[in-house]
Amino acid sequence: MPKRVIREVNSWFQRERIVNNLERFQDFIIISLCVGLFCVMLMRLGDMFFSFLHPLDVREITSDILFILILVELFRLLIDYLQTQEISVGAAVEITIVSALREVILRGVLEIQQNQLFGISTFLLVLAVIFIALPLVSRFFGHHTNHETLSEVTEVLSDGTVTSD
Repeated sequence: MPKRVIREVNSWFQRERIVNNLERFQDFIIISLCVGLFCVMLMRLGDMFFSFLHPLDVREITSDILFILILVELFRLLIDYLQTQEISVGAAVEITIVSALREVILRGVLEIQQNQLFGISTFLLVLAVIFIALPLVSRFFGHHTNHETLSEVTEVLSDGTVTSD
């Protein structure tokens, strides 16, 4: 009896089993975030359509549209993470750029102080450099980008070399 209990307790603390359980729990969290984001998108979309019944406020509608686009991009980022178990840096940079531009559009360029406008411009410039440099860096280090086809990735996994373009 004690040996069986000891074996059972030892099986609970096997590294592979712990990692698999943690990955399942992490996937559950990501799926919960996806469901929550989807519900928020539906609610904001409904609010936006109901706002069409009142006199149109262009800033509010633009804000809602951009916010829904940001949520869609976040949803796509989470789906990509579930599929590949990697964060897409390109998608994260896109989301950040749209979020920063949304704030500028909502406030209006003329209402933003000069220091804040300079900071936002610098921030957007850095994001643009990251976005442009990302494919170059990933090729240099041999990582696969999202733009490669499934057949190219399969060829790399099977024989270690890419035979297509």
